[in-house]
Amino acid sequence: MRAVLVPLAIDLALPPAGSVLREAAGRSMGTGWSARMLVPPGLGADLDAALQRELGQIVAQMSHWDEASLLSRYNRAPGPGWHALPPQFFEVADFALQVHADTAGAYDPAAGELVGLWGFGPHRRHDAPGFRAPGAAAVAEALARRADSTPQLDRAGRRLLQPGGAVLDFSAIAKGYGVDRLALCLERHGIRHYLVEVGGELRGAGMKPDGEPWWVEIEGVPDAGCGPQAVVALHGLAIATSGDYRSYFHHERRRASHTLDPRSGQPIANGVASCTVLAGACMTADALSTALTVMGVADGLAFADRRGIAARYLVRHPGGLREHTSAAWQELLQ
Repeated sequence: MRAVLVPLAIDLALPPAGSVLREAAGRSMGTGWSARMLVPPGLGADLDAALQRELGQIVAQMSHWDEASLLSRYNRAPGPGWHALPPQFFEVADFALQVHADTAGAYDPAAGELVGLWGFGPHRRHDAPGFRAPGAAAVAEALARRADSTPQLDRAGRRLLQPGGAVLDFSAIAKGYGVDRLALCLERHGIRHYLVEVGGELRGAGMKPDGEPWWVEIEGVPDAGCGPQAVVALHGLAIATSGDYRSYFHHERRRASHTLDPRSGQPIANGVASCTVLAGACMTADALSTALTVMGVADGLAFADRRGIAARYLVRHPGGLREHTSAAWQELLQ
């Protein structure tokens, strides 16, 4: 039986008469993006180009693969020194550092050195010839350097301190932010009914031409057979999933996932195959799905319940996957 989730608040406003369903798609941020939208009559803007520009700005600012990006230049910069931030970078850094504080370090936007050490960064990849997983001493040294190089955000001045040696990695938040920017771009053009997606993370508003919401099947775990199935009406909601199956290698007879615990410096080993979060903004869902994955089921659900976060875990067991959901998730079930 498939679970069905619907939002608690529903906007019954219909699309303007004569609206036309349009689709747009492209590539950015190392993946594909798409948009389905009901375009009111008379709107002649080049939406495809506008959407592509939104994501291009994020890449130029936050890509850790592009050595010319603002993030890469910040990571290379000596310290101490302050760096002025454009609005998009500031918004992401502000939220990322807040999640870092709220989760007591389970999510850390400055864990870039650890990400690279384990072969999940832009260089010295885990699937490249000659790669060797780091030993305990190398991990401990990276953790010590991280402790001594904490970025500080001057919110009033919209600038970020590079203390020297801080290595940012926004890969667990930038894609979700990209989804939000696509949504906001459409809304600036007067479009209120849409479904936008970047690399499988989605945000929806309004409804389809037939009056139905944008129904989306919630991502399962591809390498674990048929697990619990669910669909959600993305009506004023966004969704993101963090999974141990996305990028990993086997190390010492266990799965070394790209999801690292910034507190220990090790890949997670808590049995969590995936964690899905529903939220109003995709940036929120993206960062929290990673943080909750790191926390594990017990601590993660306690955190989610305290904060009203709609979250679902799929946890690996010898007999297959087990589902664990937060109270806010259960409130959305129909």
